[in-house]
Amino acid sequence: MQEVRSGTHPSGFGQNAKGLLTGCLVQELSKDPKMIWTHPSVKAFAKNADPLTAIEDAARKLVLKARENGWKGPPYNPLYIAEMLKVKIEANASIADARLLATETGPKIEFNPQQPRERVRFSIAHEIAHLLFPDWSEQIRNRGGNRTADDWQLEMLCNLAASEFVLPIGSLSATSEIAPIEDLMRQRRKYDVSAEAFLIRLAKISTRPIGIFVSSPTVSESGKRHYKIDYFVNSPTAQKTRVSAMMIPDDSIVHRCTAIGYTDRSIESWVTDSPTQIECVGLAGYPGSVYPRVAGLVRFDRDQEDYLPIRVLHGDVLEPRNEGKKIICQLVNDKAVKWGGGVARKIAKRFPNTEEAFTEQVIQIPQRERLGRVVFTEASDDLTIASLIGQEGFGPSPFPRIRYAALQTCLERVADHAASIGASIHMPKIGTGSARGDWSTIEEMLDDVMVRAGLFVTVYDVPPKRVQLELL
Repeated sequence: MQEVRSGTHPSGFGQNAKGLLTGCLVQELSKDPKMIWTHPSVKAFAKNADPLTAIEDAARKLVLKARENGWKGPPYNPLYIAEMLKVKIEANASIADARLLATETGPKIEFNPQQPRERVRFSIAHEIAHLLFPDWSEQIRNRGGNRTADDWQLEMLCNLAASEFVLPIGSLSATSEIAPIEDLMRQRRKYDVSAEAFLIRLAKISTRPIGIFVSSPTVSESGKRHYKIDYFVNSPTAQKTRVSAMMIPDDSIVHRCTAIGYTDRSIESWVTDSPTQIECVGLAGYPGSVYPRVAGLVRFDRDQEDYLPIRVLHGDVLEPRNEGKKIICQLVNDKAVKWGGGVARKIAKRFPNTEEAFTEQVIQIPQRERLGRVVFTEASDDLTIASLIGQEGFGPSPFPRIRYAALQTCLERVADHAASIGASIHMPKIGTGSARGDWSTIEEMLDDVMVRAGLFVTVYDVPPKRVQLELL
């Protein structure tokens, strides 16, 4: 009978490789005595050892063997390890990510070639990690199918091993500067790896006192979502923090990363019982989960946020962060009486009454007098849409259509309104689309007009684009 094991994001490893895979103590992974391992595959694999130590030890042994055999990168292709273990690899567009099958001729991994390239690499690496478990061929595991309550333990360990395979020891240089989480998400693209793998390796080689945690959601009987820490990785200079299996407070920014790639940051006290800067990013969820997992970067040496003129996050401007009153800004042209595409179209679809109110107001203003004006429309009691008329005309033009002087006037009017109602300000990177404005110029204007006036400004950028698979 053919057995199938499908991974979370991805998975894989085997009993025939067991001789290559034994262990050494990994200091960075915190081991909390409250962490109770119940999954039968995990218990069979780790025996009396700590599963976190055992899985990284096994993966590391295999990585070093591959490096001895000439494996090079970045990017580090997991197919090399698969070939070393005599695992057959085959494309199959009908599956979600990847799966491991036991066949008469040995293990076979099937993967979906239509997924983004980094996801394919991680998926194959994850399936290779499943081969590390002695019972890999004995159970059927289908992504999104019938799953047990503790399957997350197996999937978490496979993710840790996969991270070792796609960004192994020696692939990053030690660094004393850790960029904001949004910049890190762009940096990891050149290594063609998942956010999880990149952050884990970063923690292990950083000379700054940082920590990386990965958390997963649970849903209570009342239907409320909570987050639990799956594992925590300290940098060599960071204090040891035992928070594995800890429930994260429900008011943490972890809950704001509602989609893959969404980011947020805050100062919170639940990690060390003292204020500490935390930056988070949404990750792909475990199979069957409708919610993302969330990774967090903890900066132990900072008890206040880095001063940034403007907070730039990866996310959706229509889901503005912060409590209280909020203003969402968009740029419109001086001929518009309806909203066009992009963010404007999304706002109109989400809040149709605001577009109607905009039309009623803007047609009262002669077109020659519109530049520099702002039309405020109410979406709800605590949300206002501000349409900034800072673009002259629309359509093809040999010159940018943005009008910086008009935009500055608009920003001043929004700042006055925000101060009068006590609102925070939220926007996409206005003026950088069809208006062809220079973001550095606009950003400095925002700093001069709004931030220096004491207003809280958040800009929402789209997460870095994921590259589709061409050649694995």
